[in-house]
Amino acid sequence: MSLLTCPAVHPWLRRGIGVAFVPGLSMTAMLEEVVERLLARFRARGDVIQSAPDHQTDLLLTTAPFAEPLGWRQSLLLTARRRFRLSRTPTVVTLVHATRRKFRYFLDHFRQALSRPEPDPVDFAFPGLAPEAWRVLVEQGRRGGPLLALERMVQAQAKCLRVLLFVGDESPQVAYAFDLVGAYPCCRAPEPDQFYDDLILRMVTAVSVEAVTHHTPVEPPIARPVWEALETPAAMAEAARELSHRDFFTEMVRIADLVHVPAVSDAVAKQYSEGCFATWDPHLGALVTTVTGSARPVDKRQVTEDDLAVIVGVRPDRKGAFYRPVEGKRNDPPSSEALEMFAMDGPLPQIRWETPEGITEVPVARSKLHGHRGIAAYDPRYVEYVPVAYSYQCYPVSCGTSAQAEGIVEAFSRAESLRNPDDPRAVAFTILPGHGVFLVEKWLPGKAPFQAIWEFIDAGYLQIDRFVPQGPLEYLPDPMGRMHVQAEDPLEWLQE
Repeated sequence: MSLLTCPAVHPWLRRGIGVAFVPGLSMTAMLEEVVERLLARFRARGDVIQSAPDHQTDLLLTTAPFAEPLGWRQSLLLTARRRFRLSRTPTVVTLVHATRRKFRYFLDHFRQALSRPEPDPVDFAFPGLAPEAWRVLVEQGRRGGPLLALERMVQAQAKCLRVLLFVGDESPQVAYAFDLVGAYPCCRAPEPDQFYDDLILRMVTAVSVEAVTHHTPVEPPIARPVWEALETPAAMAEAARELSHRDFFTEMVRIADLVHVPAVSDAVAKQYSEGCFATWDPHLGALVTTVTGSARPVDKRQVTEDDLAVIVGVRPDRKGAFYRPVEGKRNDPPSSEALEMFAMDGPLPQIRWETPEGITEVPVARSKLHGHRGIAAYDPRYVEYVPVAYSYQCYPVSCGTSAQAEGIVEAFSRAESLRNPDDPRAVAFTILPGHGVFLVEKWLPGKAPFQAIWEFIDAGYLQIDRFVPQGPLEYLPDPMGRMHVQAEDPLEWLQE
């Protein structure tokens, strides 16, 4: 069955998008075939193939060599808007071709380099990368293995965040879809039309989503004495430390640490931090959350009050959240996941909770935690897994988008442990393939925010994993009743 009519396809995908192809410096015979087939399948879908980019261009395709650096002036991500006098920068996807031998060589190189007890910077020195890039490649490799380290190298050399890496000799055997958060789903090529339709749907998914990061400050500000009397800011800082001790958060990625390009700030954020978390404050009747990591460096492992924001609602157009500034502190906008963290409480019940000031109503979900980690196993007596819709497993969406917010809200609206406050399971989670885990904690007497989560990690009820599933997944029971993740290995095809 063609993926164009697959039930797993998102219903909100756009049609008739403008697609332009601008050849890059590298154009192998395989890439010529790839481009021809991609454009043919775009036409079959009803999209508009343009001879050159213009104001109607939604998707811009180009090429780059494998394991060789582009100059920043050759990067369409960095220069397309100025070069073609566009009113906005379209979604840019760079096509890269690696022979099977070269792909295996670099994968083995990273595997061996990452296995050393002490990493050697020489092992991570590649043309076009910044001298300090080895630190990023080591950190990313430890998070996601040699394939993620390879991904970051390819992105830095191609000067593009969205890359389709085609592996094969005369024709592609597989393609890997790379993006900002470090996804690397493997797209197999058993049947050409289905293979290219799959890739097209991944690109159209990226084009179709809308950002929901237009967060808006509202009056009145929170008075300084009120803020200082709250227990929540200190509890957030303690949660950051506790979760850091358990290796939940990873280091932020600074673009300048990977590659030195003068125009990067015009096209992408200078850095992004991996993960966010939030908890409900009964006194404020609001959600206290970490701020966005794209505005400035934010280390989620050791947050201060300046790293926190207070979300009080969702904008009527659902393009962002409302947040209240706090007197006497820095007030950056909340995390890119702010909208979904607040909106997910809408379909769920509230409960009555006792505070020092008396009984008040609070959302059944007390704390929310997102990180670029997986869950290898969980104990279903204490934890509930709620999958995102199958379309989100097949075709992941970006963080900070309306699509991800809708997917998260819908998934947790089905969580029985949240729908029924008396359900004994205190934690629910979902997995965003290619992205990470989203955990929700209920209220427990005598527990601090996030305490149930870190205690469940210690007790083995939640087994945090470095590797994030890259596509559809399920959890199957072992003889002891624990549920273990089952997902496709993106490198399995190499053993065939």
